[in-house]
This record gives sequence, structure tokens and C-alpha cells, in this order.
Amino acid sequence: MIEEESLPELDQEEELFEHHRFKADKGQDFTRIDKFLLDRLPNTSRNKIQVAAKNGNIHVGGNAVKQNYKVKPGDEISIVMPYPVREITLIPQDIPIDIQYEDEQLIIVNKFSNMVVHPGYGNYKDTLVNALVFHFERLPSMSSDYYGRPGLVHRIDKHTTGLLVIAKTESALSFLAKQFFDRTIERRYFALVWGDLQNNGTITGNIGRSLKNRKVMTVYPEGDHGKHAVTHYEVVERFGFVTLVSCKLETGRTHQIRAHFQHIGHSLFNDNEYGGTSIIYGRITSSYKSFVENCFQLLDGQALHAYRLGFVHPTKEEFVCHEVEMPANFQTLIERWRNFCKGFKIY
Repeated sequence: MIEEESLPELDQEEELFEHHRFKADKGQDFTRIDKFLLDRLPNTSRNKIQVAAKNGNIHVGGNAVKQNYKVKPGDEISIVMPYPVREITLIPQDIPIDIQYEDEQLIIVNKFSNMVVHPGYGNYKDTLVNALVFHFERLPSMSSDYYGRPGLVHRIDKHTTGLLVIAKTESALSFLAKQFFDRTIERRYFALVWGDLQNNGTITGNIGRSLKNRKVMTVYPEGDHGKHAVTHYEVVERFGFVTLVSCKLETGRTHQIRAHFQHIGHSLFNDNEYGGTSIIYGRITSSYKSFVENCFQLLDGQALHAYRLGFVHPTKEEFVCHEVEMPANFQTLIERWRNFCKGFKIY
């Protein structure tokens, strides 16, 4: 379950669903499960619960049930739902967005760098959601199931670029949330990290808010704090002092890739919050320092790009996969390191 405490800012990578568990008392009357859950879940409605049941998001004893299931004493009940929407007025803004795919159920966008995904208190404008509201209002027709605001089930950092799927209907939102919870969504990122990684690998370690700085996340390898997190990575290209890797997320925690790579001593290139804006690897000569600083200037923030997103479509019920190239500045960064590597004969 995602608690309010785990959402410090609205521009961070996080899966936006919650998981509730209940156990019916010994004296529980035989009651429809939608009514049972409605009495126990704040900020929800019977329609949302019924949509969750339709999409297989309500389980009793590990088995999916419909909304008319009668709860019995001792039943162990779980439900996955999209996180409750914060009561913030969404201001439509004509901001350019890169739409990769769109139908009546969902939209997939390639988010630009330096763009926050969702408005928050004190930051009501210039976000991706503001742009989407403007876009939706100008569509010639909308599905009758459209529920009035873009439906987020995940998000990426302000300076991370790449693919996001946003639901346009209540049913699609619930359907996608279940896939994120079941970890059947495929998400892959390109990251340029400090250091010469030799082999592919997996980083495992609970991620939670830092006890010293609440704006960043820390890896707790012993599992005493934070939430379970797993990042798989493959080496794509090595440049001696930095390595381009492809990351596959098994979980979706706040700043997962950034915190995990810092934990193993390979912070993301140009990641100001996780130690990536210092020269971590390489002999600091004046020419090398100048080269690295010029590379830093190419990016707004960390070198991280969400290039692949795959999931089962809510109505087509088939697996769809979308990919998008690195932005031009990221490609230029890689090319500069490639030329530097050749010129200085690192290998």
C-alpha cells in the first residue's frame, strides 16, 4: 500500500496504486464484497470497487472474485486500486507533448526532460498532466467511460525522459494498476553510469527515504527499512570511465535506478542528488575535467531514459510494446564518450 509519507514530491518515479488487505471477523454477516470494501476504504466509491472487481483486482483467499461475492467470516480479502487522486484543480495548458500512441482507453507519451509529471501544491502549472488535460478537452470525441482527468499509474522524474502510459478511462486505470502490482509491466531504461562495469547484474536492496535527507532515497540492504526493490541491468557499451547500461525494473520504487546504482558505487552521470555530478572515475587532468564538464552541460539532470514500455492492453487484451529513441542530447553525450574512448585508447 502506498502511504502519503512515501510520496514526498510529485516528480518522482513511483507506482501509483495501493494494496489493501482485510480479514473478515468471526461474526461477519454474509455481505456483498463491494459493500464490505466500501465501508472500509476512504475516498472511494462503489463504482471504483466494482471496476476493480471487473478487472480481477479483488481477491479472496488468493482467488479473484466478482462484486457480488458474499463475504464470509474469516475471509482474507485483498484489493489493488489506483492511488486516490489529490484534490488539485487541473489547469489546461497548451504545452507540446510527444504522443507515441493513443486510443479511447489510453495514451502513451514520450516525456521531455525538465518536465514534472503531475502538479502539486505550490506547483500547479507546466506539468505533463496540465498538457494532457488541454489535449483531452480538444479531442473531437471521448469515450463515455472517461472520468475527467488523466489517470496515472506510474511516473518518472522531472529530468528523466521517455515513455509513460496514462489511462483515459476508469476501467483502463484499474486494469493497468493491477499489471503494475503483478509486475507484468515491462519497463526498460538506458542509463549512463560512472565506472567501468564489466558484466551484467542485478541490484537488490530495500529503498526508503534517507534518514539524513528526506528528499532522496537510500538503499537498506538488510531490509530493516524501505520497500523491496530489484533492478536488473545489462551492459550495452563501455567507455572506460562510464558505462551505458540497459535497466529492467522488477519493482518501481521512488528513484530506484538512481539509488541502486549509487549504492553499488556507480552513480548515474550528472545526477546531482546521488553523487553523479562529481568526477568519480578517471584521472582528473585539466583536459579530462573540461571534457566531463562539457558533457554535463548537455543534460538537465541525470542520464536516464525510459526507452521501452510493454503491457497488456485493457480492451484488446494483447501484449503491446512501445520503444522510443534516446533524446538527441543523450545521443550526443554517448557519441562524445565514444570518441573520447577511442582518442585516448582506454582499452
